[in-house]
Amino acid sequence: MDLLNTLVEKGLRRELPTREEALAVLATSDDDLLDVVAAAGKVRRQWFGRRVKLNYLVNLKSGLCPEDCSYCSQRLGSTAGILKYTWLKPDEASAAAAAGVAGGAKRVCLVASGRGPTDRDVERVGKTIEAIKEQNEGVEVCACLGLLSDGQAERLKEAGADAYNHNLNTSEGTYGEITTTHTYADRVDTVEKAHAAGLSACSGLIAGMGETDEDLVDVVFALRELDSDSVPVNFLIPFEGTPLGKEWNLTPQRCLRILAMVRFVCPDVEVRIAGGREVHLRTMQPLALHIANSIFLGDYLTSEGQAGKTDLEMIADAGFEVEGAGTTTLPQHRVDALAAAGAAGGGCGSHASAGCGSQASAGGGCGSHAEEGGGCGPCGGHAQAPAAATPAGVPAASDARTDLVAVRRRGAGTDLAPNA
Repeated sequence: MDLLNTLVEKGLRRELPTREEALAVLATSDDDLLDVVAAAGKVRRQWFGRRVKLNYLVNLKSGLCPEDCSYCSQRLGSTAGILKYTWLKPDEASAAAAAGVAGGAKRVCLVASGRGPTDRDVERVGKTIEAIKEQNEGVEVCACLGLLSDGQAERLKEAGADAYNHNLNTSEGTYGEITTTHTYADRVDTVEKAHAAGLSACSGLIAGMGETDEDLVDVVFALRELDSDSVPVNFLIPFEGTPLGKEWNLTPQRCLRILAMVRFVCPDVEVRIAGGREVHLRTMQPLALHIANSIFLGDYLTSEGQAGKTDLEMIADAGFEVEGAGTTTLPQHRVDALAAAGAAGGGCGSHASAGCGSQASAGGGCGSHAEEGGGCGPCGGHAQAPAAATPAGVPAASDARTDLVAVRRRGAGTDLAPNA
């Protein structure tokens, strides 16, 4: 298939595909799906071998958010039955992080609901970062606290944060349909603040919110331009009590095509399968490891993930290996560019010579973050198929097998520690 040969060659050269090529990946048939996965796998192995990086979420503050993001169980007005609590103490967060590190995670992601942190919140998170690093030598810490004000990224960096996560989520053109309490530009600004502070930027998207193929390509190209080192790909978990509670638009095949498109556009960055992989990829998860080089271990913010033991068995059975703490995730050219940018006071990912898989002349990049995992529905609850017309480029609702899916609420009404 000429398209896939072209995309592999471009990926090995870190060259940006055309928009038409990216759209063509999403439009491939089921008959060509294994060829698409194999082609994306060649690019993945070139830059990351057969390693899988494990990440672990610690939810520092759950629920009670004033923002109205339609996908989120913690949003303003959500009636989803989730755990709600204020800030964990540093020792509580450190204990939760230790569970993930013991399971093989090399990065801990500290997430807090809300529009953005106050300066006092940043100080609080700084103490939490110090506690985690004191107990877990060599662990990476990524903060995800919402929109940042001036100077806050620098203070997180000084406290020991390695990365900052803030997803773009969807295309600029459709962002206002998903969220009204802040703008797409606000999110871009926060990613740029993280860059400027020398933090490794982590930024991705949520697929399955009713977007078109064009929307998906728009957001992934925007992520490349921002030049993130890590791109989480979330698949919407529709949960009752939110506006998107009936949006079951994804099939395992479409999820694989989306991941492949992201890999071709951002060949040399950490592509992470984030929230919703268990719900939408289901038994196809091992196949997705041939495209993505990173996953979350254990639970998400407000929904249960696959058991950690099952994740580790899946990785081994598929012929991959867990990335060790002493291994550098990113290819050397990105590591060198990151170090040079940091020394010059520039951003992690402000790579002069290499954008998110770009050649020097292309100058693109990839990057940002939102809720990793997108929330939850009731235990065993199944949403109904949407009655509205199916947008172009989205599989018919009848193809999305909601009868195969059980969305499990994590910990609500129990004494479970966050992400236990």
